[in-house]
Amino acid sequence: MVFSLLRPALFALDAERAHALTITALAAWGGRGGGPVADPVLHNHVAGLDFANPVGLAAGVDKDGHAIDGFFGLGFGSVEIGTLTPLPQPGNPKPRIFRLREDRAIINRLGFNNGGIDAALPRAIAARRKGRLGINVGANKDAADRVQDYVTGVERAAAIADYVTINISSPNTPGLRDLQHGTALTELLAAADAARGRGKQRRPLFLKVAPDLNPREIDGIARAAIERGVDALIVSNTTLSRPALRSIKCRETGGLSGAPLARLARARLVDFRTATDAALPLISVGGIDSADEAFARIRAGASLVQLYSALVFEGPGLPRRIAQGLTGLLKRDGFASVAEAIGTK
Repeated sequence: MVFSLLRPALFALDAERAHALTITALAAWGGRGGGPVADPVLHNHVAGLDFANPVGLAAGVDKDGHAIDGFFGLGFGSVEIGTLTPLPQPGNPKPRIFRLREDRAIINRLGFNNGGIDAALPRAIAARRKGRLGINVGANKDAADRVQDYVTGVERAAAIADYVTINISSPNTPGLRDLQHGTALTELLAAADAARGRGKQRRPLFLKVAPDLNPREIDGIARAAIERGVDALIVSNTTLSRPALRSIKCRETGGLSGAPLARLARARLVDFRTATDAALPLISVGGIDSADEAFARIRAGASLVQLYSALVFEGPGLPRRIAQGLTGLLKRDGFASVAEAIGTK
């Protein structure tokens, strides 16, 4: 109810300004009195980690980790901050976030704007972290050696995070998606594997991929991820494609997310489930805005789901509604746990 009253005022602001105000408000609240939605049927064990529920916050929402506790207070079972780069960078020129209200979508061309990993990690350490915390790392735009940037990010994040995500799928850093292919990918994954630690300090390593991939590229990524010990794939980032859209802002350049991405994200989820022969956990992102959609992704092969753009249109109550709705859907269909439902349809 509060969000419905505030939404017109927020939507009257520039999208990036409204986003910054939301982060500030959540940071000030700090999640007091709230926490991840918990029910035995929602519990899932993924990549050696226990998740209270399968609903997570996608990277890109809280890039610098200012509101970690606030987001856990909304009911998320996991929060992924970043993308963080070794050095601070301003990102691309503004304006760079565009609401497509008629399409319930977002186009962004942010370009890994963040204050640098060394500035964010103290906030991650200080957070109460009522659920699982992931740290998403990337390379600086002008890096002479992008693999070394990822090594730096993984090394520093692995000391603090529950899991570390390598983001090589943003469309807003020129040439970044080239790292998804061939020798470049295998070399990157080998270096990241070495950087994440050994023994008890070895952190799960996730790889975030783009939705704009052909079957050969999907097979290559799946094979490399399995061979190089990646613990889970996040499928997927924003898309450069443009399905039929109604908003006049649809011609803006950048990555598209939100409701129009749902069909493509579902297809890529199924493609990677097939390509990996269900050997890797999959985390589905893109166009998830209801418990029904989250349940459909789980039954299509996702172990976890993540939200981003739907929060803009549905408000801060969405993660709790989805998690509570999933509880009912799982029990309705006779599943004793999320794990039992994965890949059943």
